Amino acid sequence: MSEIAASTVHEAYAFACMRCGFGWEQAYEIEHHVDASHNAFVVYKADGERVPSPLSTPTCTNCGGHVVRIMRAGRVSTVQQLLRNRDSDAAADARERESEAVAATAAPTGGHHWHLSDLLHPFHRK
Repeated sequence: MSEIAASTVHEAYAFACMRCGFGWEQAYEIEHHVDASHNAFVVYKADGERVPSPLSTPTCTNCGGHVVRIMRAGRVSTVQQLLRNRDSDAAADARERESEAVAATAAPTGGHHWHLSDLLHPFHRK
């Protein structure tokens, strides 16, 4: 089969699996060809390798499921960045709470000194 013409466009898509919740993004080189009989056909390539059209039979790269939502590029990476920011904020908050807890349990620097009788006072019978 000889080709008469070919043009290449670059497109990227975001995918989300409705089965396992996995999300990913992929960029494609989409080659538009016309053969000698004037029949048009398209070749999809990802990372330089020929792949099936992601629009006709999307498959989850995590679980192999076929219930996959296709979105414009950037949707998954935006959510992943938000989650990374939330996780780093949560880790910073946890470190701050931990240092506050350590400071609260440290021995008092002045004023009142605790005695065993002070701690047992609530348990005395009246």
